[in-house]
Amino acid sequence: MSGLGVLGFASPWLLLGLVALPVIWWLVRVTPPAPRKLDFPALRLLLGLDPREESADRTPWWLVLLRLAVAGLVVVGLAGPVLNPVRIGGGTGPLLLVIDDGWAAAATWPARLAAVAPYVQAAIDAERPIRLLTTAPTDDAVTPPPLIPGRDLAGRLAALMPQPWAVDRGAAARAVDALPAGAVTETLWLSDDVADPGATLFAERLARLGPVTRLVLPPGRAPLVLTPPDAVADGLTIGAARPLGDGPRQLAVAARSDSGALVATADLVFGATDHRASATVRLPVEARNQIARVELVGEDSAGATWLLDSRWQRRTVGIAGDSDRDQGRPLVSGSFYLDRAMQPFAALREAPLDQLLAATPPPDVIILADIAQVAPALRPTLEDWLDKGGVLLRFAGPRFAANPDDLVPVTLRRGDRTLGGALSWTEPAAIAPFPADSPLAGLVAPPDVRIFRQVLAEPSVELDRRTWARLADGTPLITAAKRGGGLLILVHTTANGDWSNLALSGLFVDLLRRIVALAKGGGGAAEEVSLPPLASLDGFGRIGPARAGSLAVSSRAIDTTAATPRHPPGYYGDRSARRALNLAVVPDTLVPLPGFSGVRVEIPQSGAETPLGPWAITFALLLGLIDLAVALLLSGRLTRVAALVLGGLLVAAPLTGARAAPLSPAEAAAQIRLGYVVTGDFAVDEMSEAGLKGLSLALTSRTSVEPADPVPVNLEADELAFLPLLYWPMTPGYAPSAAALARLDGYVQAGGVVLFDTRDGDLGDGAPNLVAGPGAEALQRVLAGMDVPPLVPVPADHVLTRAFYLLQQFPGRHDSGTLWVEATARPDTDGVSSYIIGANDWASAWAVDPTGRPIAALDGGGVRQRELALRFGINLVMYALTGNYKADQVHVPALLERLGQ
Repeated sequence: MSGLGVLGFASPWLLLGLVALPVIWWLVRVTPPAPRKLDFPALRLLLGLDPREESADRTPWWLVLLRLAVAGLVVVGLAGPVLNPVRIGGGTGPLLLVIDDGWAAAATWPARLAAVAPYVQAAIDAERPIRLLTTAPTDDAVTPPPLIPGRDLAGRLAALMPQPWAVDRGAAARAVDALPAGAVTETLWLSDDVADPGATLFAERLARLGPVTRLVLPPGRAPLVLTPPDAVADGLTIGAARPLGDGPRQLAVAARSDSGALVATADLVFGATDHRASATVRLPVEARNQIARVELVGEDSAGATWLLDSRWQRRTVGIAGDSDRDQGRPLVSGSFYLDRAMQPFAALREAPLDQLLAATPPPDVIILADIAQVAPALRPTLEDWLDKGGVLLRFAGPRFAANPDDLVPVTLRRGDRTLGGALSWTEPAAIAPFPADSPLAGLVAPPDVRIFRQVLAEPSVELDRRTWARLADGTPLITAAKRGGGLLILVHTTANGDWSNLALSGLFVDLLRRIVALAKGGGGAAEEVSLPPLASLDGFGRIGPARAGSLAVSSRAIDTTAATPRHPPGYYGDRSARRALNLAVVPDTLVPLPGFSGVRVEIPQSGAETPLGPWAITFALLLGLIDLAVALLLSGRLTRVAALVLGGLLVAAPLTGARAAPLSPAEAAAQIRLGYVVTGDFAVDEMSEAGLKGLSLALTSRTSVEPADPVPVNLEADELAFLPLLYWPMTPGYAPSAAALARLDGYVQAGGVVLFDTRDGDLGDGAPNLVAGPGAEALQRVLAGMDVPPLVPVPADHVLTRAFYLLQQFPGRHDSGTLWVEATARPDTDGVSSYIIGANDWASAWAVDPTGRPIAALDGGGVRQRELALRFGINLVMYALTGNYKADQVHVPALLERLGQ
């Protein structure tokens, strides 16, 4: 479908002006004669002059052609000629435009629409009928693709959005079959490059209609999909897959809370030919309880987003016990030590065993501390819970040693073994290093932990395989065995300090943390219930209200339910007990589209339509200047006019100043200057400069700080060390390199202050780098490449609230966003937060014109809001220059009291 291009006109009716060229010929073919200079003699001499009638000279033919060219170029330029770099086939018959709009197209959706736009425009210019067919299924019945007028097609394409499920080319083939004969003569297929079961049939159906061109994006843009996370002891392991190894790629994996706060990140790296990659997000288990979603940063699609529910976020641990047992003596109760050890990372519930098993849902882990016998009536329920994935953790003790039941991982000897004491030849035993194949591998036993008593296991063939931990003398300390889908674990000593000092050590916490992390979550299925749709993902992986037309799903079937228009990915249930349905793509089925007979593959040609009108007008102007010079030459005035022009240029030259060179380090250090990041967006950069100029004027008039003119900053090359404050307005089109971000990171580590302004107007209650909006999305990409400390909304007593003015709100052009600062002050930067993040578009509120008048209108606050914005700017500069000196005011009463004494 490529070719020499197609020439079109935005206003072809203006070409009728070319009809006037003959009239223009007649007008311009005559050139008045040049005037003759005659001396004026005495009047008597005039009497002797013979009167002569003069006629005009003929205009040279080349000058006439020049003037006709000028007129023709003006007419053509006004008609708006455009050159389209592509052309569609060679026919004029109906065109079928096929667009794959499933999840795999979402991450590159803007690039895909931009790639197909020139082809569509070429078809419109050729006045070809166009039918539009999308391959992602919808709720509607399969119907033949409709004809769309060319004037409406651009709007239809702009309204298209990717769907959060896979395409169904089998259904699309049936839609093609429903077309009447001759309805389509050529097909343009914008594919997502991912195969599905109906792809071959679909390609065959398209080839029957006529020539087929399949557009594919250049290598390096293969879609990515997340696989189910795997809970490990110290975090989550996240896997990703792609249909083909199309070059190396490095992405950030972000784990976020329900409010959107960034909890943790990790780097995920694909080799040049890798189809799969994984990364482990390291985080404490208590932090994992906060995670609601995992996503690939910059890969905006439902496939690159994985929603988590309570089964992933937390583990419920039930401690079975008797409320009357050890009452009043908590320090000898095993449940006391268990409760204190697991509070930071598990949801605990202490109740009798029958109540724990009857809970809906039951706990993920149940702990029996020195309980010798499980009641026969509860035994079937407990074993059924184990078979469904529960983890039963038992601790020994005097009662257990005297009469243990058989619900243990290994066969036990009756009684217990005492190490140390007056009648023992042995000393209390230390814990041996954990075996490399044990789930507890990597934990380190403190040398002062000693075991005084234990229950012993009978030697057997399976004893070694079922032993997770041993004492220094080789006897088992922790044994375990699989029971159905669950685990049965026995610690051969007590959960309190009676038989060992293990419960008093940090190792006890680490052991429990590791064991609880092994629970699969859910512990067993509750009764089957219908879960109504609560929230849905869109094709870009953004969570929103439940999709219209979506249906409820069974609680037992949700993990095997495929994402469809009726069951879109998202949350189902209610807010107190929601379940996640994800776009679960099996990596083995993620393969690229093969080649098809009769289908030609083409990489879209770069470049949009080239407007030729400005070039035509410019060329006409140049020819007009040439015509003027010729006319002046024929009239004898060229020398005089040239002298006047040259003189004017000489006079104006000193008034034209060259652009100021970049400041040298000495110049930058001589005066205080505020800096702003140059984003490449002229309007944004111009507003940033005007805003910092307005703030500098306010500082000069109200404080002792007199800043010089603000300076534009190129993060790739300019020196940052001399700037106390850097303002960075976030724009979607600006993507600094990793080296630039590293330089900026060094700047903030050295104490520099950066005000990140998304300009989106509302950061909500979540973290500042998640909220929807172009600026927020740009901020998200930037912060993913920097070492950002934890952030919090500005506390009421923060130094920013009183560095110069007393403030409790920080408006800009908007007044609805939250201002975020570092959660913990760094002593090496005098307690100054280097990261200050907001969304209120402060530069627009500070900006003034050369006369000092405000430039931008504010959202509703008027003069008062602009004044508060300036006060915030002044506080911010004072904060950056002076640090936390204002915080020392808390000591003023004590100092005054001492002075009074």
